[in-house]
Amino acid sequence: MDEFININEIARIKGLKSTRSIRLAINQGKYIAREVEVNGGKSYEILYSSLEPDIQVRLDEEELKTTALVTFENKMNFVSEHSKLTALARVDIVVALNNLRKKYPTKKEADSVFLDLYNSGMYLPQIYKFVGSISIGTLHRWVKMFENYGAEGLLQKRKTNRQGEYNTILNEEMKQIFLKYLLYPNKFTIEKAINLTKHILEKRGYENIPCNLTFRRFAENFKKNNYSKWVLFREGEKAYHDKIEPYIERDFSKLEVGEVLIADRHVLYLCKDMLHFLF
Repeated sequence: MDEFININEIARIKGLKSTRSIRLAINQGKYIAREVEVNGGKSYEILYSSLEPDIQVRLDEEELKTTALVTFENKMNFVSEHSKLTALARVDIVVALNNLRKKYPTKKEADSVFLDLYNSGMYLPQIYKFVGSISIGTLHRWVKMFENYGAEGLLQKRKTNRQGEYNTILNEEMKQIFLKYLLYPNKFTIEKAINLTKHILEKRGYENIPCNLTFRRFAENFKKNNYSKWVLFREGEKAYHDKIEPYIERDFSKLEVGEVLIADRHVLYLCKDMLHFLF
């Protein structure tokens, strides 16, 4: 996964009171990280795949517990074919690993051998061609997710279940506060809207606030599915007229004669006979 997780979220998962030890680990090169600006200062986000396997598992478990709104079968109907095939390929990898483990005295030895075999591209050639190389951390994470949740645990998450429905760990109060800032006329950036929302949530007593990535995904999904509202509230009526109205699709088959008059900005003169016909 190429996602970056804010160090505050990682500190919460680890049960740390501050991010000092995580920052030190970043400086020592323990993680793949990037610097980000927050509230006029600087913070860090860490690449998901460079985190410890147990932290990856806890992040995934937390996401699954809050996004499992429908059954796995229904979810599969609303994700791409590529996501379905990816989940099935991961299952095959886990099953192959478990079979190999039976032939070795320890899991550690079996896992090391399996990783070398798999990443050679010759052990499971078709699956390797589809999935590509994996790390030991990714392998252990898939095993853990499969043991806890079956095939559903290996399905790519954070997808839409039904048209217009989006899985997120944000509750309704979080959404409403976040949308208030997202749709503010001052056109706050998504990052600023996230920071303002977090301040309000902290003031209201929230302790385990979702990471910035969760808020950002919600914002991007809202914008994609509610672009007309996004433009109207953030940019005003003129922008709405210029950017949205010209592209509104009208079903003229549902109109009756005389229900709509189009003058194309010209003055429209109606005679008495026409008025009688219309009204």
